[in-house]
Amino acid sequence: MEHRVLGRTGWRISAISFGAWAIGGTWGDVQDRESLAALHRAVDLGVNFFDTADVYGDGRSERLLAELKRERKEEIIVATKAGRRLNPHVADGYNAGNLTAFVERSLQNLGVEALDLLQLHCPPTDVYYRPEVFAVLDDLVAQGKLRFYGVSVERVEEALKAIEYPGVQSVQIIFNIFRQRPADLFFAEAKRRQVGILARLPLSSGMLTGKLTRQSQFAPDDHRAFNRQGAAFDKGETFSGIDYDTQLEAVEELRQLVPEGVSLAQFALRWLMMFDAVSCAIPGAKTVAQVEENLRAAALPPLHEETMQAIQQLYERRIKPLVHHYW
Repeated sequence: MEHRVLGRTGWRISAISFGAWAIGGTWGDVQDRESLAALHRAVDLGVNFFDTADVYGDGRSERLLAELKRERKEEIIVATKAGRRLNPHVADGYNAGNLTAFVERSLQNLGVEALDLLQLHCPPTDVYYRPEVFAVLDDLVAQGKLRFYGVSVERVEEALKAIEYPGVQSVQIIFNIFRQRPADLFFAEAKRRQVGILARLPLSSGMLTGKLTRQSQFAPDDHRAFNRQGAAFDKGETFSGIDYDTQLEAVEELRQLVPEGVSLAQFALRWLMMFDAVSCAIPGAKTVAQVEENLRAAALPPLHEETMQAIQQLYERRIKPLVHHYW
């Protein structure tokens, strides 16, 4: 497993890590025993960084990670998030009282005295123009409740604004073969400021596994069944905000570029690793088999320049006009 530096934290984290949204909920049925087996297998294979949030299963995902930490001796770094518990989810809710309460709840769920990394959870854009919000986070660091903090964003513009605050150590942003805009400008600026990048939804809600079809059915509690038009949260969170059938067609083209013996998911994750600005990709997994498939990508050789160009041409032709300027 390759390990990369995360911002200015001093941590070296697994280049392919573990996104724990799926084991919390809104990705269909999940069993805790199976989830724990997947988490343990990830550690066995060199993963030391896990991303979660307080709203994933109303704390279920955090509590599973607490159990993992109790059962393993290896260093396990957990990044969680706060803010989406607000109802309504508005900028004024990002105040000292609410953020402190969210942090205290996550501390309890994770069974720790200090959170490794707290990320604001895709707050309204106006939050990034309120220095007092980031001052609250600085205070929580000073109080010993946080080791570091960062942000999870929907838009490139939010990411660029967030890293103007000196305490921001990381930015989590959607980046995959079908969502390439962050590489245009943001990556270079993040590298210049030594800010870590966590690439979320690296498999475009499962589309880049190559296993979905027009006949695929999703459970009623799976966001892929109810959020394609952004009814529950930002449209870009589900299938990268791109029409389902359009992505299926693009996936068929991508298959032609995948080397023999490599899955499309592994190919998509190896593509992400070609960007040195990316600290890690955080694909989700619910089973041991999914973890093993994802992590085999770390052992693949770099993609050829011709392959990278072909992927870029596919993006420019089929995907960019539909998504590039929205996020």
